[in-house]
Amino acid sequence: MWGWAFPLMRLGIYEDLRHRLASAAPHQVCLVAVDTITNGANNLVGTVELGMRFSDTWTQVGKRFPYLSNLAVHPKYRRQGAASELLIACEKVAVAWGFQDLYLHVLEDNHQARQLYFKLGYQVHEVESHWNTWMLGRSRQIFLHKHISPDSTI
Repeated sequence: MWGWAFPLMRLGIYEDLRHRLASAAPHQVCLVAVDTITNGANNLVGTVELGMRFSDTWTQVGKRFPYLSNLAVHPKYRRQGAASELLIACEKVAVAWGFQDLYLHVLEDNHQARQLYFKLGYQVHEVESHWNTWMLGRSRQIFLHKHISPDSTI
């Protein structure tokens, strides 16, 4: 099954990235952490995306909110604070955009990521279950929220 599905997933990811890069969206950024000290080279440490999402609940139609996605840190640099620094940088960007809240999804079985987010003050906003959760045995997604006070990010 994955033989035909994987190329389609790759194409979807490629098209999503191409669309984001071509978009003139004013509230979209990809932050990159680089190690400039080790070996005198610029080694990629990690990345995170911050963009805007629209609420899909009928009570908040049209409401936009900043949404974190695709946080990734190279295995060599994990457990050294890079992910925390990237997330704190996102908070500063969100405040500069005029927002006081941040949201993200994490898989229920991603215990290390959940621990990081909870340590930084994120709280469970909603636990989401979809058809693939019970039908394919996938982990549920947890929608996390953090309220940011403008003075705490400086």
